[in-house]
Order: sequence, then C-alpha cells, then structure tokens
Amino acid sequence: MIIVARKGLTADELDNIRERVEALGLRTHISIGGTRTIIGCIGDEARLGHVSLLSIPGVDSVHPVMRPYKLAARDFAADRTSCVQVGNRTFGGEACLVAAGPCTVESERMMKATARAVAKQGATVLRGGAFKPRTSPYSFDGLKEEGLRILARVQDETGLPVVTEVLDPRDAALVAGHAEVLQIGARNMQNFSLLREVGQLHRPVLLKRGLAATLKEFLLAAEYVMSKGNMQVILCERGIRTFGAETRNTFDLAAIPWLKSETHLPVIADPSHAAGRRDLVAPLSFAAVAAGADGLIIEVHPDPGTALSDGDQSLDFKGFAQLMRDLKAFAAAAGRTV
Repeated sequence: MIIVARKGLTADELDNIRERVEALGLRTHISIGGTRTIIGCIGDEARLGHVSLLSIPGVDSVHPVMRPYKLAARDFAADRTSCVQVGNRTFGGEACLVAAGPCTVESERMMKATARAVAKQGATVLRGGAFKPRTSPYSFDGLKEEGLRILARVQDETGLPVVTEVLDPRDAALVAGHAEVLQIGARNMQNFSLLREVGQLHRPVLLKRGLAATLKEFLLAAEYVMSKGNMQVILCERGIRTFGAETRNTFDLAAIPWLKSETHLPVIADPSHAAGRRDLVAPLSFAAVAAGADGLIIEVHPDPGTALSDGDQSLDFKGFAQLMRDLKAFAAAAGRTV
C-alpha cells in the first residue's frame, strides 16, 4: 500500500501519518520527491482495511501495490529513479557511470595500474574480485582477504570507490569493511541468506541477474535486500543462459527499458559477461546506453592474455580508452553524459 501525501504536507502531518500506520504493526518508508511525498506501508495491508486513511490530515490518495515486489516497484518512490550514491557520484542521475577493472585481483601492482588507467579515461568505480565463484573447483578463486586489503589500499590511494563480490553471509561485514559497493553475483542472486545479510548493511548493493532468472525473480531478489532496510540497490543485466553457444550469455537488451519502467532502481549492464568476447563488449555497451542503462561494469586488464580469469572478455587499456571515447556519442543521443 502506498499513501500519496497532499502538496504542502507539513512535518507534523507526515509524522502523524507514519505513526498511525506503524501503530497497526506495519513499517513505513518515506520517499520525498520534488513534487510529491510517498509513504510506503510495508507489512500486512489487511490491517489497514478498517482505517479511513483518506480522512487523515495530509493524505491525498491511497493505492494498493499489486506487484509482488513492493519496495522495488516504480510507484513506491516519489521520483522516477532512486539515485544510489557511490563515492561522490550517483547511479541513476544524469550521467551514465562506468565501473571498470579486472575480473580478479591478482596483485597490488596490477590493481594500481588498472585503477589509474580506467580513472584517466573516465571510469568512476573500480571493480575487482577478491572472492570468486568459479565453475571448476580447480580454477583460481581469488586472493580472498588479501585481495580485500589490496582493494582497500588502492581505493584509499586513487580515490576510486571499489565494488567487489561477496559470496558468503559470514563474509558480508568483512567485505563491507573494505569496499564501497557489495556485489551479489549471478550465481548468488537467489542466495536468500546472503541477500538478507547485505540488506542489513549500510552499503550499496550491485545485484546481478541470475543465469536463468526471470525479471520478476530478479526484482524479488532485490526485494529481499530492501525488505531488511537497505534501499541502495543497483540492478545489473548481465545476460542469461539460452540455447546459443556463440556468446557466453544472451544479452537481454529489452530487460533494461522494462526494468526502467517497472522499478525506480538504477539499472546498469555488464556487457563483458554477456558477450564473453572482447570484440563484442563495445557494441553491447553502446546498445545498453542507448536503451537507457544508468551505467556499465566492464572488465579491463593490463594484459588480458595473462589474466587468471576471464581474459577473453577483458579489454586492455587501449581498448577501454577507445570504448570510452566512442561511448560519448551514444550517451549524448540518449540525453546522458558519461
């Protein structure tokens, strides 16, 4: 249930509405926009059935939220997009932000070189995996805690906020102590214990769509995080598994405008994992931005041929610089900057 407040709502009226709803055992989420205020009612809406909400001072209208994902639904926010603050930039604002870096943290020297290179070309977030879920148990699965310490030092030295993946609920607080953004990878999109845990932390969460997840399942995964109080969720389309073998995954371009119309959350794309081939990263990036993506997350490595993971889909520094130059025209056509 959402309550739309009247224009000119006073602070006392807002407090009164909130207290009336919470007295019935529901939680409230307040979203104040430029032209309206939304009071989201979270819990058993049947308890509101006998209350004349329209008679409460300051209430303009009341609307049920029919979608199973309540907090993520577009109607739940006062403005079109909820911006998620990362460092001094926002996902969901006018600019299309780019996170870039290697699949896996390999050494401090490599991470520093990559951070400087991608920042020079306009990237605003550094990506790098310390804990890596791998299909084979014999593949390199990250430097773990040492990788986190490297990321933290590089973040402090370069000023680039770091996004890195968390795999286990028991490690969530540890990762949050070293990184600005917590990534939930495709394989963990429905790890509900992990989603609940990061929902209790005050860190933005970059949530990737699962390998074969429907968009409804994707938004319900976001709902798990948000239901625990963390509304700072960034949705990431990274391709889904279909019958084709020509690319690593099938990039669901239509998911981007659909998510933008259905939810108030920022939506970004991961063309590297969608393609699995570096020659396709640029065209998929252009398509994603033209479709309305609020950002990109791109794999970049100083020497992809020697990368310990995902070298085939990683751009080198020269390739990333070319991508960022070419991307500006597509962003401008979509009314955005990079």
